[in-house]
Amino acid sequence: MAGSVCINEILTDDELRAILGRLGSEKDKEAFGLVCKKWLYLQSTERKRLAARAGPHMLRRMAARFSRAVELDLSQSASRSFYPGVTDSDLCVIADGFRCLRVLYLQDCKGITDAGMVEIGRGLSSLQCLDVTYCRKLTDKGLSAVAEGCCDLRSLRLVSCRLITDKLLHALSKNCHNLEELGLQGCANITDSGLTDLVSGCQRIKFLDINKCNNVGDSGVSSVAEACSSSLKTLKLLDCYRIGDASILSLARFCRNLETLIVGGCRDISDESLKSLAAACKNSLKNLRMDWCLNVSDSSLSCILSQCTNLEALDIGCCEEVTDAAFEGLGTREIELSLKVLKVSNCPKITVAGVGVLLDKCNSLEYLDVRSCPHITKADCDGAGLQFPACCKVNFAGSLSEPDALL
Repeated sequence: MAGSVCINEILTDDELRAILGRLGSEKDKEAFGLVCKKWLYLQSTERKRLAARAGPHMLRRMAARFSRAVELDLSQSASRSFYPGVTDSDLCVIADGFRCLRVLYLQDCKGITDAGMVEIGRGLSSLQCLDVTYCRKLTDKGLSAVAEGCCDLRSLRLVSCRLITDKLLHALSKNCHNLEELGLQGCANITDSGLTDLVSGCQRIKFLDINKCNNVGDSGVSSVAEACSSSLKTLKLLDCYRIGDASILSLARFCRNLETLIVGGCRDISDESLKSLAAACKNSLKNLRMDWCLNVSDSSLSCILSQCTNLEALDIGCCEEVTDAAFEGLGTREIELSLKVLKVSNCPKITVAGVGVLLDKCNSLEYLDVRSCPHITKADCDGAGLQFPACCKVNFAGSLSEPDALL
C-alpha cells in the first residue's frame, strides 16, 4: 500500500497561492485558511485590504500576519471617535511593518502630527494614495516629507488641513510628477503662485478640488487649465470669489475633456464665458454646479442645455435672472437630454411651464429640486398635469436627501 502524500510537501508556496487566487468568493478563501496553519498563513499574506482601529500592539500583529497588504484604512468617525485614536506611534508601526502599502486612509485622525507623517514618508516609498482629511495638526513639514519619500504618489486628500501653504505644492511639484488627484478644500493659504508652481511639475492632474480656497484667482486656475489641458476632468471652485470669466475662458480654450465643474458662489462669472465653455466641452461635460452665479441668465443656460447633451447634473440654484425662456428653445430642437439631477431652488422666475418643456425632452430625470420656487409648488405641478419620470424624486420642501453628484 502506497504511503500517504502531503500536498504541502509537493506544492510550493507560490503554487498554493495560485490556487488561492483562483477561488472566486471570500467565503471560499476563508475556508482555504481553515485547512492548516500553513494555508492560514498563506491566506493571511495574500490579503490586500485591511480596516482597523488604532493601537501599536494590534498593528504590529496585523503587520506580521498581513505582510502583503496594499490598503489600510484607519479612518475615524467624524461624529464619534475613541480615545486616544490614531497617534504618531501608530504611524511609526505602519511605516515599519506595512512596506507594501499603496493606499492609506487616515480621515478624521485628529491626533496625528508632522512627526507621524515624516515616518510615513520615510517608510512607505510605494505609497500612491493618502487621505488625511480633517487632520488639522498637519503642516507643510510633515506632508512635504511624504512628497519627498513617496514619489509615486497619485492621490492626496487634504480637506480642511488649514495649515497647508504653497510650500507643500512646491514639494509636490518637485517630487510627485505622477500626481492625478489633489483635494485642497478649505486650505485657505493656497494662492495662485502655489498652483502655478504645482502644475510646473504635476501635469497629469485629473481631479483638483480647491473649494473654499478664497486666495485663488484667475491666474492660478488659468495656469492649471493650460498645464493640465489633456488630463483635467474635475475642477471644484466652490466659493472661490476671486474667480471670474478669465478662468472659464481658459478652461474653454484648453480643457476639452472637462467632465465636472463646480463654480457655485463665483459671482463674477457671466454668460459669455459659459457659452464658450458649453461650445468647447459639449461632448464631455457631465456635471455643472453654478448656484449663486448671479450674472447667469437665459442665454448661457440655453446654450448649455442645447449643446451639452451628455450633461447629467446641473445646479442653477439662486440664479435669479433665469426664466422659462432658458428651456423654451429645447422644444423646437430634436434633442434628448441626459439630465438625472436638476436643482433650480430659489429661482423665482421659473414656472411649471419651463419645467414642462424640460420634461418633454428628458426622460432620465431622477431628482428635481424646486425648493423656494414660488411658481413651482406641488399643487401647481398637479394642476398643470406634469408627468414626472417614474423614478424621479421632486424636492418641494427640503424633506428629501440630496444626491452627491454636485458636492
